[in-house]
Amino acid sequence: MHKKIISLRRHPEQLNRFLDFFIRHWHNDVIYRNCMTACLNSGSPLPQWYLLMNKDNEIIGGAGLITNDFISRMDLWPWLCALYIEEPYRGNAYGAELIKHIKNETAQLGFDHLYLCTDHVGYYEKYGFEYLDEGHHPWGESSRIYQNSTKE
Repeated sequence: MHKKIISLRRHPEQLNRFLDFFIRHWHNDVIYRNCMTACLNSGSPLPQWYLLMNKDNEIIGGAGLITNDFISRMDLWPWLCALYIEEPYRGNAYGAELIKHIKNETAQLGFDHLYLCTDHVGYYEKYGFEYLDEGHHPWGESSRIYQNSTKE
């Protein structure tokens, strides 16, 4: 299957597709709309948003690269966030493709590490992420923090 990964910043005409995908799966219209719209006019290298598309331009999955994922470790960045693969496409390592692409983009932006927070154990470790610490969210929950070196 022929696939491509597109960046919102490189394809601002796709803003509505990005918004539809992330809002549908992460259920926060206000945050995603504000973040994605603002990033198109920002001089900052972050945030970045990505969609993985098949040859028919159908969305397979998506993920973001952000400065903080609502977690207490403000000393760490950037963060892989909102990784989601559409259910019919799961089991084909498409998440790995997005992670690899975002890790490469992170390195090109000059960062030595990529971080993420999750409650999933066993998935991200397959792609080089190592447990770093426990982090705390503003709403009182905690998540595991992982890091991955961007150096090959």
